Amino acid sequence: MAATIFQRGGATLHVEQTGTGHRSVIFIHGLSGSRRWWRFNVADLHKDHCVYTLELSGYGRAWRQRALGVRAAATLIAEWIEDAGLEDVTLVGHSMGGHISMHVASRCAERVTGLVLVCASGLLRANAYRAALHLPRAALVGDRRFLPTILRDAALAGPLNLWRNAVDLLKDSVQDSLPGIRARTLIIWGERDVLVPLALGQLLHEALPGSQLEVIPRAGHVVMVDAPRAFNGLLRAFLDRQAEART
Repeated sequence: MAATIFQRGGATLHVEQTGTGHRSVIFIHGLSGSRRWWRFNVADLHKDHCVYTLELSGYGRAWRQRALGVRAAATLIAEWIEDAGLEDVTLVGHSMGGHISMHVASRCAERVTGLVLVCASGLLRANAYRAALHLPRAALVGDRRFLPTILRDAALAGPLNLWRNAVDLLKDSVQDSLPGIRARTLIIWGERDVLVPLALGQLLHEALPGSQLEVIPRAGHVVMVDAPRAFNGLLRAFLDRQAEART
């Protein structure tokens, strides 16, 4: 396991790398998240993938930094991908991370061949105060054993970073980036997601021709934690199909 820091223009991206495969899988967390949100999902990929787990500026180990807006975060990640010379990349983004991933996939269309959108924002339209009211309910709908991690990571990020990002992502739309996405796309949603409703996943599915939409029953917004076995099965099958398509 190797941990590195990528910095550009005063912004910081923490990168944790495991595995040695030729294909790259990049996990991008959402609002108030960290690398810990993927801990049930990365272990199965190490043998045949090079796995990168990112922590965005303002979150996790980069908590002392000011959070970037979704487009600025996408620019930083795209610059890191290009600087690292990564090719044949699959992005896996949750919530705000999925939102960011769509901008990255459009900008790095030659490098990003796979895209997994997990309860992704990007088409969400809501008042920031109203959206904040759904946060306690969203946390309680999911696996309550994960609640301490959610609270700890939210505390690390701090209210100012969380508020800045919430306001920014609600103002931003991925509509202009969708036409530039060439990657094969899998969309995974929790049936009981009250924060980013399933209807938005269906809209993304319609907006991305050829995409695959999978709904996991009884799972909430943090679907990869609520139902890791089902989530991992869908992700692994998608990555295997990606590999078969290249042979």
